[in-house]
Amino acid sequence: MMLLLAGGCSTVGEFDESGGITAIRSACPAVAVAAATGDITLFDPPASRDAKAIDVEASLTNVRSTCANTGDDINTAVTFDVRARRARAEGARDVTLPFFIAALQGGNAVVAKRIGQVTVHFDAGQVRASASGTANTTISRAAATIAPDIRKKIMEKRKAGELDAASDPLTRPEIRQAVLRATFEAILGFQLTDEQLKYNATR
Repeated sequence: MMLLLAGGCSTVGEFDESGGITAIRSACPAVAVAAATGDITLFDPPASRDAKAIDVEASLTNVRSTCANTGDDINTAVTFDVRARRARAEGARDVTLPFFIAALQGGNAVVAKRIGQVTVHFDAGQVRASASGTANTTISRAAATIAPDIRKKIMEKRKAGELDAASDPLTRPEIRQAVLRATFEAILGFQLTDEQLKYNATR
């Protein structure tokens, strides 16, 4: 299978001249909510973990992104909604929740991280409320671009009967690592304390 790593006329799922199938690799990072960080629970009193002490629960949802893939940098703007529920409805109340957006390289290396806040407003008598938030991350186009020599190895045509005709070039360690280094993700989540993260992982 051929992997198309640069701009061109091919589209996802299109057959190329050699009979392989091309796939488009975008320099724009994939956007996702980091595992165990899409929810946050506030307790009253804060040290309690009793279900009866739950004060506010909130979740990240409806995550969307746009990518400006021009110039020396690749900028990704992320929008999201926070849906929250409080235990007691008396009085109007604002609850400010911290969140983060991080650029992840190669699936495991955090190369940049920003912290933000989103405030949810509860009207008097209401136990449910929602708010919208925005976040941005920037990566270098050079870092997200596969080197020409590696791209050439992936793109080279293979003829039936040749030794490497049936082999996937991405199984070669040097090629796989080069592709990983040029692959970025934008991950979003609530900025949790160690206790909050543990609670999410075990509840």
